[in-house]
Amino acid sequence: MDEIAVVEQALRRAAPHMLMSVVEEALRTYYGVQEVELRLADYGLRSLQLVGSPPHAVQPLPIHSSPQGRAFGSQEAYVTESADSVAAHLPVTIRGDRMGVLTVTAAKDHDLVPQLPELQHICEALGHEILVAERDTDLYVLARRAARLTLAAEMQWQLLPGRSCTRPEFSLGAHLEPAYAIFGDNYDWSASADHLTLTVTNGMGEGIEAALLTNLAINALRNARRAGLSLVDQAILADQAVYAQYRGSAYVSALLLRFDLTTGDVEAVDAGSPRLWRLRERTVEPVSFEAQLPLGMFEDTAYTPEGFSVRPGDRLLFGSDGVYDASSPEGESYGDRALARALTSSRLLPPAQVPHAVLRQLSQYHGDTPLEDDALVVCLDWRGRAEAVDGVREDA
Repeated sequence: MDEIAVVEQALRRAAPHMLMSVVEEALRTYYGVQEVELRLADYGLRSLQLVGSPPHAVQPLPIHSSPQGRAFGSQEAYVTESADSVAAHLPVTIRGDRMGVLTVTAAKDHDLVPQLPELQHICEALGHEILVAERDTDLYVLARRAARLTLAAEMQWQLLPGRSCTRPEFSLGAHLEPAYAIFGDNYDWSASADHLTLTVTNGMGEGIEAALLTNLAINALRNARRAGLSLVDQAILADQAVYAQYRGSAYVSALLLRFDLTTGDVEAVDAGSPRLWRLRERTVEPVSFEAQLPLGMFEDTAYTPEGFSVRPGDRLLFGSDGVYDASSPEGESYGDRALARALTSSRLLPPAQVPHAVLRQLSQYHGDTPLEDDALVVCLDWRGRAEAVDGVREDA
């Protein structure tokens, strides 16, 4: 553990672009490894990109068919052997947000297995420092790109809180497609000691106009939330901000939810098109709300909250209209029946993997033609607090 403390201190003192040099030197010195490399997941969650190499200079590794991808998907260390070396692939994950994989290679006679717990601890320290370093360098952001982002996509990815989040009470995962050309769909979350606030939004239009509209709405919602306003007042403030800028010519569909982490009670404001499905045991059903006007459509819109409850073991799936309105070659909407099948078939996957799995099935369902709209899926697994499990209401 003394070695871990030394590595953590060295990482905190290192320049943002030198984190991997610090980790490599420390692992060579204290753990006897020969090579170290860090790969980060690309925006589309299809490949692992090498940090520090010029774009496209090193072949990316596929997430679904590589040892590194196996560690990334399982979130467990995976050890491989070759003729003259042994390698450990370790997930780099911070509070449930899967970032990438650190691979350490040693001589064939070196036993890495007893060192895995300490190596994983170093991965956690590295992940924390990468998050801090991204304020001051583009190195790690560049490593996530398998292709160039559109300007609208650049704005949207910078606006997101992350791709997944885990706390004792819940686990969240989200994904957007097309990852490199999204424009209007977005999501946001924030957890406090007692509540989780989650919003799923869809700004009308295409390209940079949709991205600008969504940016305004998300920041208005955040401003209201951080001022301590209620969920209804958050919707009202965002509605006023969007209307003041666009005077009704553009608007944002949004679903706002506030979860009580102790009781599982949920307050909801439905202001447009994002929809919600619940998987309880093996039954999938939509959770319907009274549809209210999108944010910014008219001046001084009044919003009314609604409520429902979640039980430990519930899985919630949120989808934008680009998901449930996508049609098969025969003309049937994905949200009619296929989405429920996708949610059921992915029930054994962790929430961080469910959105990508659902969107992959959506792509197959839609056929060869590109989707007409960007598509967003958010998955939430609810566990609740241990002291509240015995008191779950039967009418939830």
